Amino acid sequence: MTNQKNEVMKIDAVVVGAGFSGLYMLYRLREAGFRTRVFEAADGVGGVWHKNRYPGARCDNESIDYNFTFSEELFKEWNWSEKFSKQSEILEYLNYVADKFDLRRDIQLNTRITAAHYDEQDNRWTIQTDEGSTLSAKYFISGVGCLSAANIPKFKGLESFEGKWYHTGNWPKENVSFKGKRVGVIGTGSTGIQVIPAIAPEVDHLTVFQRTPQYSVPSRNHAYDPEYLKQVKDNFSEFKRKRRYSFGGFPNDVEARPSALNDTPEEREKLYEAAWQKGAVSSFFLETYQDLTVNEEANETLSKFIRQKIKEIVHDPEVAEKLSPTYFYGTKRPIQDTNYYETYNRENVSLVDVKANPIVEITPKGIRTTDGEYELDIIIFATGYDAMTGSLFKIDIRGKDGLTLKEKWENGEQTKTYLGIATSGFPNMFMITGPESPSVLSNVPTSIEQHVEWISDCIEYLQKNDIDTLEAKAEAEEEWSKHCREVAEATLFTKTESWYIGANVPGKPQRFLIYLGGVGPYREKCSDVASKGYEGFLLQSTLKKV
Repeated sequence: MTNQKNEVMKIDAVVVGAGFSGLYMLYRLREAGFRTRVFEAADGVGGVWHKNRYPGARCDNESIDYNFTFSEELFKEWNWSEKFSKQSEILEYLNYVADKFDLRRDIQLNTRITAAHYDEQDNRWTIQTDEGSTLSAKYFISGVGCLSAANIPKFKGLESFEGKWYHTGNWPKENVSFKGKRVGVIGTGSTGIQVIPAIAPEVDHLTVFQRTPQYSVPSRNHAYDPEYLKQVKDNFSEFKRKRRYSFGGFPNDVEARPSALNDTPEEREKLYEAAWQKGAVSSFFLETYQDLTVNEEANETLSKFIRQKIKEIVHDPEVAEKLSPTYFYGTKRPIQDTNYYETYNRENVSLVDVKANPIVEITPKGIRTTDGEYELDIIIFATGYDAMTGSLFKIDIRGKDGLTLKEKWENGEQTKTYLGIATSGFPNMFMITGPESPSVLSNVPTSIEQHVEWISDCIEYLQKNDIDTLEAKAEAEEEWSKHCREVAEATLFTKTESWYIGANVPGKPQRFLIYLGGVGPYREKCSDVASKGYEGFLLQSTLKKV
């Protein structure tokens, strides 16, 4: 940072964001002796779990899986209370991590990184903050995550609304009272499906504005059995190994059957019903059939099963029909819930199909669609995020020759990376769970740990070998992006409009930017690249090229 003599402070690494990624990145680099500083725009650590305080917010990965494994001591001393942790407990955990490893002294809160420009003269990044400070770092590391740039639709008239409105991705700390209020929720993705049943008992009337119906399965959340937690902790090494080398980053012991088409309808129904009763998205993906995301006919067997469940739960046949999806199950964000469909049986809850009757504008009194006006006291935007690239584009990142990341990626249309970790033209810049890595279609803490450890090992290698810069080669980047596209095209994911491809953000180029080859195989590929002297990267020093 700039000091009193207007000299720019020089450090080894700047990390953006103090969520799972930033906390572990800071720990690893600091342990290796690198002078590191983390900048966080919020007033506390936790990343998305600091901001996502909306009613009903909780993780849909099992708690024991959704945490760090880099420290056996940490893993064994922390006790999760229930199978699917609520937001406050995850935030408490991340604060515990920050305190346990004394991380706060190198984290600057309430500070947003506004620009990061690469200086080719001294091979360093010039970093600027929103408070006017400037500092210089050899390495620039993004820990902003894939889901932190809130997507607020630009509805006409929003500024005229006389009530209050909130976005689920930036919920206020103070309690929001819904008692006796007429509330409208726009969006029925994962956050909407958590919010709606949480606030329905409190509101006077709840109007849900749905564009696309979603498949959701029951979570069957419950308190953890202490004996179960002890068993997992006693087998920490095996748990960690399974998690890191599994396909999805989960330590699953149940092997799914090869194809839904090999079983009789009765056998499929029995397996699907067992998964439904057990609850959780993981039961359907890990314990039923392997071809659900690659075979249309196989996928339809499960999609049809869930649509039938919706019709059995929702009393009004017309509402049940509106709630029944038609896309391939799992190709949008897989969702699990607590009494979501049951909520539509309440007399104070109504459903508006905004695909049939689009929202025209926000009025002073509420929301106007093509079929009329709905008077509201509170509007909740459960409209998700500008995913994958949105958080990176909020920073003015410029690489060699002053090229901006936006220009290079043409706002997403030509997004290409090498391993989802680096991109050509931007030396010494690393992305934790960046585009074209497993990221959001994996157990994210597993993927974060793998990326952080790879990046840390890489930086140590560069220092040990007196290497000034590491930059992805354009040809390696092209080859990796092509591979990512080929893997994705072999699935059903690219056949559905979703936030995975940016379809929720008007005007955003639609590209599928997640690697679907599996967490374990991806880890092996990254390790292979490193073992070959960082194959696919250009390594340079003032004296030599490697």
